[in-house]
Amino acid sequence: MSRLRVAPIVEGDGEDACIRILLQRIWSDLIHGEFIDVVRPIRKNRGKLIQREGLQGAIREALVRLWQRPSADPNLILVMIDADDDLPCVLGPQLLTCVREVDPRFDYACIVVNVEYETWFVAAAESLVASGYLELKPGDSIADDPEGLRLKKKWIQDRFIKGAKYSETQDQPAMTRAMDLDRCHQRSASFRKLVRDLQSRLS
Repeated sequence: MSRLRVAPIVEGDGEDACIRILLQRIWSDLIHGEFIDVVRPIRKNRGKLIQREGLQGAIREALVRLWQRPSADPNLILVMIDADDDLPCVLGPQLLTCVREVDPRFDYACIVVNVEYETWFVAAAESLVASGYLELKPGDSIADDPEGLRLKKKWIQDRFIKGAKYSETQDQPAMTRAMDLDRCHQRSASFRKLVRDLQSRLS
């Protein structure tokens, strides 16, 4: 069997709305798992999640949420925040060390999205153009390294469909459904880490 139950901890309203869609798509479409149960996300602001007390408090909430719904499937608590100006290779291990202090018997993963969630949309931009969410500007080309170029929300906002304003809560879920996961995997190291972390939990 390849089943998993995930309790996500996220920082933004947009991620709160789309994390279940993202994890289900990765599990079924990319790594071909049988079933993934994504419980209701816990959302905290980034300032709290990068501090020991705030992060560990969120972990305790996630543990309670899992204990309230016993399951025979393996459990994972997934922390996902934006890198912003921090280095993922530094912040990620720091977060993981902190969360393991709460209960080292439990399974955790920490994903630091480089630079922010919209950078993954930039990585999959062709599919979002084809789906009608983005319009490229004259002379535009799709970057092979959106993380290195630090392309993020403004890049998406500047190319959002005419007559509409990009909204994280309204548009992130639909764009997450439409984005090309293979292309995002090709261009984004932080997205590849998320996929690897989920794939390593396949039973």
